[in-house]
Amino acid sequence: MSDSRATVHVVGLAGDHPATPEAAAALQRATLVAGGIGPLAALRPLLEARPEPPATIALTAPLDPALERIATHAGPVAVLASGDPGWFGIVRTLARRIGAERIVVHPAPSSVARAWSRVALPWDDARVVSAHARGREGVSSVLAALIAGPKVAVLTAPDCDPAFLACAYARIPGAPERRLAVCERLDSPDQRVTIGAPEEIAEGRFADPNVLLAWAPDRPVAALRTAIQPARTAHSWALPEASFAHRDGMITKREVRAAALAHLGPGPGDLIWDVGAGSGSVGVECARLGAGVIAVDHDEQGVTLARRNAADHGVELAAFQGRAPEALAALPDPDAVFVGGGGDELDVIVDVAAARAQRAVVVTLATVERIGPTLDRLAAAGLETDGTLLQASRIRPFVGSHRLQPTNPTAVLVGRRGGVR
Repeated sequence: MSDSRATVHVVGLAGDHPATPEAAAALQRATLVAGGIGPLAALRPLLEARPEPPATIALTAPLDPALERIATHAGPVAVLASGDPGWFGIVRTLARRIGAERIVVHPAPSSVARAWSRVALPWDDARVVSAHARGREGVSSVLAALIAGPKVAVLTAPDCDPAFLACAYARIPGAPERRLAVCERLDSPDQRVTIGAPEEIAEGRFADPNVLLAWAPDRPVAALRTAIQPARTAHSWALPEASFAHRDGMITKREVRAAALAHLGPGPGDLIWDVGAGSGSVGVECARLGAGVIAVDHDEQGVTLARRNAADHGVELAAFQGRAPEALAALPDPDAVFVGGGGDELDVIVDVAAARAQRAVVVTLATVERIGPTLDRLAAAGLETDGTLLQASRIRPFVGSHRLQPTNPTAVLVGRRGGVR
């Protein structure tokens, strides 16, 4: 008869051994030990040396059979986990399946903490992202974090390894400079740390498990200690035009920017395309809210202004000169796209954006004739469409009183993927 209240001990490993005496004792008492193939193999001599070796089960996909056996086992169970199992680890899955009241966690220092220690850098200002269960087609959030930086730790996966991620990052035109470090099999006898540029890491071969670190080489240590993780980057948005360098008034007005940002919904982990970036005001505002931004403009002066504005606001983005839609072909898929300029190629740019955006496309137009056809193209791509014509007037001093100064009407058109909010 199974004991549904049997305790499940989650044993954090430092390398190939339990991190604490309490974890080692829990492993010694267990009559069922579950874990990845690597940890089970490393601990097999220890387990088989016991007078009555425990049963073992590998945690491989699909997990349901192993979880069912863990949940119904009559005696104490030890589940092996690398590092801190509550940090992107097995505790989440176990708590959902069998309930937190049955679990005792024996954490080890997280792999992220140990990785940063190997390069002797503080990481209270670092972002942490996971590439697990994303597949090679779903790494936009990892690339977005690497762009937004300037300090990132990536928990890699066999199908999303450091070489693949480094190669994908190196292919992003205008991407900010990054120093990478791959920390393999931490605390094991064969641990290794490899440091290099993305192009160098892209050529390497690395043992699993590992952590990929990235930082801006010109500022590996933040000037201020962060009070909140992740650090807040923006206290306001839709900034005045005077907050940005621009040419001849060619900048998305703040009222239009506010509406565009509301529909783009940029945040940490998002990848945003800013197409026809001009001065980059929309892209910079997205970066200030934590998103990774790729800005493209056909004019080199616009690219220069976008980079200057990003630096002035303390953020980073990937900005490059290119002509859309051709320049978009090699970019990673975005979560959302802002199209602020398109010229004669607007229809094709909208088609590409609508096909590849995971969440939303926002298009701003100053000409009435293009509104209907653009909405039709967004709808033809299967997106839910909406549009607003913004006609704002700003209050300005006038001879001891105030007057209304109108801005040019601008249409803000939105195509949103169904079910995504």
